[in-house]
Amino acid sequence: MKKLIIAFATFALAVVASAATKYNVTLYEPSVVNGTQLKPGDYKVEIAGDKVIFKQGKTAVEVAAKVEDATEKFNNNVVRYSEGGKIQEMRIGGTHTRLVFEGGGATNAPAGDR
Repeated sequence: MKKLIIAFATFALAVVASAATKYNVTLYEPSVVNGTQLKPGDYKVEIAGDKVIFKQGKTAVEVAAKVEDATEKFNNNVVRYSEGGKIQEMRIGGTHTRLVFEGGGATNAPAGDR
């Protein structure tokens, strides 16, 4: 019985430790995040600490980002761009999560998931 409890506790800890937060986001235009070009399309966005991983098919791009908790819940995904198609910020719909990317530049009006 003791071995069963230890095995279950180890399994539960491994599941919790490996769980990154994942979201689906659509980029409608060519985008640049921290100097990396992203093509338009659907992405799985994974948040792991201060890293954000954009996955599309077999391609994965990992970039640094500041993860912030907003006071209000966002209704939709919103991608805020600066000049040159650089992603400055992403707001994840249905959550309080805001991702702020380095080198985003000046603030423009949000261009959200339409």
